[in-house]
Amino acid sequence: MDDLTHVTVTSDGTEPDELFVTLEHLHSVPAFGARPGYCHRGARALCERYGLDWAAIVRDGGLPASALLATGDALALHLVDHAREVSHGHGG
Repeated sequence: MDDLTHVTVTSDGTEPDELFVTLEHLHSVPAFGARPGYCHRGARALCERYGLDWAAIVRDGGLPASALLATGDALALHLVDHAREVSHGHGG
């Protein structure tokens, strides 16, 4: 059995070092058009499709990467990859 005594969980159920994907990431992700970023209409549609709370995302400024990864959606995975690059000092 794994020793989980060292794992800390925050009040929202995530680990404190978990990547948080922000609205800034959403607005700056390299997209497939002339301008960077995903539009809010598309982001809201993705949230509806996968049961994510768009209002909470706006209120909280983002969501844990694990919620996006769990969708398996290609655009969500691309957004998480972008957020990882930015968090490691790459991309913008």
